[in-house]
Amino acid sequence: MTEQATTIEPAPPAPDDDPMPVAPEPPDPNACCHSGCAYCVEDLYAEERAAYFAALAAWQQRHPAK
Repeated sequence: MTEQATTIEPAPPAPDDDPMPVAPEPPDPNACCHSGCAYCVEDLYAEERAAYFAALAAWQQRHPAK
């Protein structure tokens, strides 16, 4: 006799388990040295904001407005 494996799909996360993403803190106004650094704090902040907005859009899809 052969047993078949069953897969159990996890339940969608409860709202408490899926908090809304938090926006990144902007860098200090004096954090950029204006020397043309390869990884400027302003560039890193822009990347963090882009990731935040992508995560926020995905979260809003999972939590439609009522």
